[in-house]
Amino acid sequence: MKLTWLGHACFLAEQDGYTILLDPYTGVEGYPPLAERKLRVHKILCSHGHFDHNAADQAEVIPAGIPCPFEIRAVETFHDGQGGALRGTNTIHILSAGGVTIAHLGDLGHQLSAEQVKAIGPLDAVLIPVGGFYTVDAAEAKAVCEALKPKCAVPMHYRHAPCGLPNVAGVEDFLALWPAPEVRRLEGPSLEVDGSARGVMVPKFREET
Repeated sequence: MKLTWLGHACFLAEQDGYTILLDPYTGVEGYPPLAERKLRVHKILCSHGHFDHNAADQAEVIPAGIPCPFEIRAVETFHDGQGGALRGTNTIHILSAGGVTIAHLGDLGHQLSAEQVKAIGPLDAVLIPVGGFYTVDAAEAKAVCEALKPKCAVPMHYRHAPCGLPNVAGVEDFLALWPAPEVRRLEGPSLEVDGSARGVMVPKFREET
């Protein structure tokens, strides 16, 4: 399964010519409009209804012409630590294809219950928010990883100036919680998930130099 980080919490998942866009954004400071990429995808999944996660109009949905190779499951969570009282609900999407499974945690705002961990199941990769304020922060994200025990973690939803929401922290606090050999900064925005990666994988936004 190929994953490409498109900025903020937005990823493109690809398997056997089929493409799924996860949490498309609009209006996030510093990031160019997602529509500029002229994305043509087969399915769009959004974790919740906020502008920076549900901008489905930023991509064109096209007929697949082929069966969807992904098994898609959803686990309901909250956008905050008060049962959704502050920011509502949040849907975790779990995608399985090609013998691997990934989970996109959206704007998770709390620690997962044992039942939620069990429902998510074993993971080859977890796409996890780490910037805090609207979501779990660095230490809370590390605790979520310890509960889920994915083979690798991919941080998202953080600020790397001039890109990102102004109230969220950068990725460094999260990376500092892992032994240095377990952190790998990628040369580009994409990674192949084949079950072999371990530790933390940090994609590079395509506009970064």
